[in-house]
Amino acid sequence: MNFDESFLQEMGLQAMPEDQKQEFLDYIQEELEVRIGERISKGLTEAQLSEFDAIVDSTEAAKWLEKNRPDYREIVSRTIEEMKNEIRANRARLVGA
Repeated sequence: MNFDESFLQEMGLQAMPEDQKQEFLDYIQEELEVRIGERISKGLTEAQLSEFDAIVDSTEAAKWLEKNRPDYREIVSRTIEEMKNEIRANRARLVGA
């Protein structure tokens, strides 16, 4: 997922102060990575986590997840939707209204 100006528009945050937009987008990206990582890692063994951490190629990582955590796409989708709902619920505060 791309976190850019169109994402801000989708979330109704186009009125966010310009100097805060990139910082907010960076925060969203980082927060999603943490949340998704935590959820995907639940149920994996230490050996699996070590094996996954050693993968540097994104294509190989996707293949590994398909095999070891076949529900990862659902986890990613659900986590993104939850984050979007949180953003929408806090829209007024985020744009400084």
